[in-house]
Amino acid sequence: MITGIHHVQITIPKGEEATARAFYCGVLGLIEIEKPESLQGRGGFWLQVGDQSVHVGTEDGVDRLTTKAHVAYTVTDLAEWGRKLEAEGIERLEGIPIPGFDRFEFRDPFGNRVEMIQAI
Repeated sequence: MITGIHHVQITIPKGEEATARAFYCGVLGLIEIEKPESLQGRGGFWLQVGDQSVHVGTEDGVDRLTTKAHVAYTVTDLAEWGRKLEAEGIERLEGIPIPGFDRFEFRDPFGNRVEMIQAI
């Protein structure tokens, strides 16, 4: 039986951890958590998101702009997130409406699709 989701992973190009930290920790305000010692040499880093985690791994040769794969972050003030991201020069993309939710999408500095979603 599956009982939940332990983590999700996104990827960034190798060597881009500083840019990714600036975005995910600085702009989005997520908290970096320590990776197990056995995985530290592989690049990337981990983030705490509520009681889940997002693993930011590294890999080259991926066209992130062509995928629908994404993480959807639940937020409490979607409008404020829209303003904050636009102030950072990040373009909001309107998604297909989902009953009971307001949402928008954007691409992170590496092309990963990201969604912000709020229950209404």
